[in-house]
Amino acid sequence: MTARVLMYSTAVCPYCIMAERLLKSKGVENIEKIRVDLQPEQRAEMMEKTGRRTVPQIYIGDTHVGGFDDLSALDRAGKLDPLLQGA
Repeated sequence: MTARVLMYSTAVCPYCIMAERLLKSKGVENIEKIRVDLQPEQRAEMMEKTGRRTVPQIYIGDTHVGGFDDLSALDRAGKLDPLLQGA
C-alpha cells in the first residue's frame, strides 16, 4: 500500500517529469496531478499551502515534500521509501 501522492505541476516542467519518473521507479502507480497552468486558482492555493511558487510541489500523504530536489534528497537519505509506504 503506497501513500497518496499529490503533485502540483505544469505541462512543460522538466522537474515534474523527473519527479514523476523517480516516483514511478519507486512503484508509485497513481500520482494525483493538479495542473496549475490550466487552473491558475490552484497555483494561488499551492503558494498559500506551501509558501513556494515553483513546480513541482509534491505531497506524500499529508507531508509536504517540496520540489524535485527535495524528493531526490529524501531518496538519497533513504527516507523516501518509508514515506511512500505510509510509515
